Amino acid sequence: MGKTVILGSGGRLGAALARAWRAAGEDVVALDRAALPLGADGKVESVLGDIQFDVLVNCAALTNVDYCETHPDEAFKVNGEAVNDIALHCEDRGIRCIHISTDYVFDGNTSKPYTEADAPSPISVYGTSKRMGEDAVLSAGARHWVVRVSWVFGPDRVSFVDQVISRALSENRVDAVDDKWATPTYTLDCATLLRPFLRRVDGGGLLHLANTGVCTWQEYGQWALDCAKDAGLPLKTLNVGGVPMSSIKAFIAKRPIYTAMETGKLASLTRLQPRSWKEAVKAHVCDQVERGFWNVS
Repeated sequence: MGKTVILGSGGRLGAALARAWRAAGEDVVALDRAALPLGADGKVESVLGDIQFDVLVNCAALTNVDYCETHPDEAFKVNGEAVNDIALHCEDRGIRCIHISTDYVFDGNTSKPYTEADAPSPISVYGTSKRMGEDAVLSAGARHWVVRVSWVFGPDRVSFVDQVISRALSENRVDAVDDKWATPTYTLDCATLLRPFLRRVDGGGLLHLANTGVCTWQEYGQWALDCAKDAGLPLKTLNVGGVPMSSIKAFIAKRPIYTAMETGKLASLTRLQPRSWKEAVKAHVCDQVERGFWNVS
């Protein structure tokens, strides 16, 4: 068995992949931002050149959508130029690169889930910088994969699910956007579904990876509260109110309205069918309660 390098192991997805794959017997080298800061000149070669490995999974990125909008040079350096350096390094050494991307490469002007055949058309600096990274990986060689995820949640860093429940434990009113649609992606499911691609002999290209189904942020949050209630948490409110995205005045960058993604290609390649987002959220909430995440008596 070969060795896998995971970049961005301090993040929500990278940490979950490292832990799950090690538990499954993979030899994993986990590098966080301190170990390999993307965008720092010469770091890709100096850090990766000293490691023998055969697969690299890049979870590292600048992901704050509004920060990217106001710091475009940094966004393109981290999400685009640094990814190009990584992809070329992997190609030169005959190493597979699996790059994690985002649903924000789409403009959201649709009403049905995107497939890998749909043309990207980002409407923000973040989305455009991530698309730049996609192009770099796909043009570097045929063995590499670009994997798009959306609305990622999991146990390693606080996510929307945890925030909504935390607010409902202390506040009498909780609201969430009800006119923006996508599909949540559970990091622990992602670890299972992505693992077959580590040493898959054939293929490369684009891949959509998410749980199944479509929801708004309001529906996402409401289901999280329903699961928290069933788990016995003492919520102060049982309902998530809906608000339009236009009412969120803090937003700087434009957000795509509809970015649900079809996962049929994933299922056909692996014979693994992602479970529904509701099943995944319920599993996460139950796990967090069992771990004492909310520390309620």
